[in-house]
Amino acid sequence: MRRTLLLALLLAGTATSTQAQDLIIRGGPIYTGVDGAPTAEVVQVRNGRITYVGALADAPDAADLEVVDLQGAALFPGFTDGHAHLDGVGWRELTLNLEGSASVADAMARLTAWAQAHPDGPIVGRGWIETRWPEGRFLTAADLDAAAPGRIVLLSRADGHAVVVSSPALAAAGIDASTAAPSGGEILKGPDGEPTGLLVDAAEGLVARLMPQADPAATREAYRAGFRVEAAYGWTGVHFMSAPWRDVPLLEQMAEAGEAPLRVYNSVTPDGAAELIAGGPRSAADGRIITRAIKYYADGALGSRGAALFEPYADRPDTTGLMQITEAEIVPLYAAALRGGIQVATHAIGDRGNASVASWYAEALNAVPAAARPNGADVRWRIEHAQIVRPSDYHWFHDLPIIASMQPSHAIGDLHFAPARLGDARLDGAYAWHSLADRGVIVVGGSDAPVERGSPLIEFYAAVARRDLEGFQGPDWRPDEAVDRATALKMFTLWPAYASFREAELGSIEVGKRADLTAFDVDLMTAPLADIPKGRAVLTIVDGSTVHAVISATDGVEFRLPGTPARISP
Repeated sequence: MRRTLLLALLLAGTATSTQAQDLIIRGGPIYTGVDGAPTAEVVQVRNGRITYVGALADAPDAADLEVVDLQGAALFPGFTDGHAHLDGVGWRELTLNLEGSASVADAMARLTAWAQAHPDGPIVGRGWIETRWPEGRFLTAADLDAAAPGRIVLLSRADGHAVVVSSPALAAAGIDASTAAPSGGEILKGPDGEPTGLLVDAAEGLVARLMPQADPAATREAYRAGFRVEAAYGWTGVHFMSAPWRDVPLLEQMAEAGEAPLRVYNSVTPDGAAELIAGGPRSAADGRIITRAIKYYADGALGSRGAALFEPYADRPDTTGLMQITEAEIVPLYAAALRGGIQVATHAIGDRGNASVASWYAEALNAVPAAARPNGADVRWRIEHAQIVRPSDYHWFHDLPIIASMQPSHAIGDLHFAPARLGDARLDGAYAWHSLADRGVIVVGGSDAPVERGSPLIEFYAAVARRDLEGFQGPDWRPDEAVDRATALKMFTLWPAYASFREAELGSIEVGKRADLTAFDVDLMTAPLADIPKGRAVLTIVDGSTVHAVISATDGVEFRLPGTPARISP
């Protein structure tokens, strides 16, 4: 009987991503995320809303509800990725993916294979990172030329803040030894003065016109791919950072057509700022797609030495990083957002970048009093990443206040090179989730996919273990900045709900809230830390609709929604 019910449930879930189901979920530990009532035995859902949470013995009659037997899996409030690039996640599935390449040679072998399989047009890829390669260096145009002779090739570093391009691409863009880098960017050059092929931050724009322009059908397919991947990981929602303004209508159309299985909160590119401010926040398909924020960039990334620091980089004393904006440029834009009731999110990684943004936020808030803002004092502005903050600047996050939107996996990847970039002293205040949360700061957890893999299990593990996936931490990596499991759960559930103004209906398993739920085959609250990233999502429910399921029947048969991969490896 159980097998029949499960199969019926999963088939029902394939009809449309917006068709709510009436469910009773039981058979595994249930963590509500509610202080004072952290666990339950059963959850009931009707019309997309939670109608009962508690003991099985006290549950109301459920004879008409479909039964979901968790079979020992652990159920949580729906996990929300508080910072990801949904389009990038999708394009990662459709273009050359260099993630996990073990060396320059490995990356170039992948490029050669891709070039042979795709003989026409420019080659675009992403995901390489040199910090653990045996060669210990950035890719160069010479590497690309040897692997794909004569081709225009553009390969973004994993962080998205640098791109290496081939010699034909440099020539097509008119970049040579005499080319000056734009403000906020860098063109790396060799001892001979010629460009090496690596373009950092604002200099990436010099080759933007060489990127293939995706047609609407390809863009739609990229979003479909992104949704599939995110749902399979167990995310019920995504805070979509740098959402292209031109794509917002497409996402809204997809939601209305039942093609957006996850909840999306858009923080759009600056080119849409004026129109968004003039029109106000947007919502489509009963809140499935909400557009209410603008994303700005203050500096670059640590790995490519674009993060803005007060003092020079320890491993390259000729630079302190790159600021992308100035006070004179950004404060009026912040003030305009305040007057229009639009949330602001600003990328800041270095200590100088973070301090600058905090002071600019304060300046704008002082210039536009609460009485002149549609949201009053409740603006919920964010700093995205907040990776390196001087402890003396923590007060900004509490006093203004500022939401710290942080991605734990950055810390377990960066630990292999950040000490060299920063020196020991600046590791105080680096990836300081615990210090900020202890001060009452809302710390939103995210993945920054496709910069990182994007798995909620890796992110949760990184937050509570502060070790890489092999268990390595290093002697100077500030282990006290790891958080406890209850805090980590809030980082991916209740606090992203708050950061998107939806804590009244999302973020915990409570009667009356929307039925956004995630189940994993590993119990995040009790499992040994090393086991957490080895698990997988077995159930993803959004508004009471099953959008991903992997639940084994008693005879070992595994049911999956059509189009869902059996497993995505970290």
